[in-house]
Amino acid sequence: MPGLFDRLDKEIKDKQREGGITPLDLAALPPSLRKIMRLMLRELSMSYPRMCEVMDAMPEADRLPRAELDSVLSELTDQFWLIRIGEKEKAIYKVNLRRKEGSKLAAGIWSALDNKLKGKSPGSL
Repeated sequence: MPGLFDRLDKEIKDKQREGGITPLDLAALPPSLRKIMRLMLRELSMSYPRMCEVMDAMPEADRLPRAELDSVLSELTDQFWLIRIGEKEKAIYKVNLRRKEGSKLAAGIWSALDNKLKGKSPGSL
């Protein structure tokens, strides 16, 4: 019989398969990956040449060499943080934002609350 921890572990693994990111995930990234993700979250979509331009415009202490930039982009794509469309110089990178869950409130909650506020019972419309 599966326990609470088994169910939680399954939920975590299911979320990881969905891909995408949450703000808490961002804080746990290594500095070079976090730097690229912060940049991408400002733009949401960026071509590889544009990313190179932005990287070259950064202060020298913040820049990533091309080899490291390529490695970071590949790692973020493999982990489903970014979506890559195209290859090499023609690649476009997009942030893979996790879908938000829909509301779990019952469909008739607002009418039930409205009736309650008006002093009516839910069955007497």
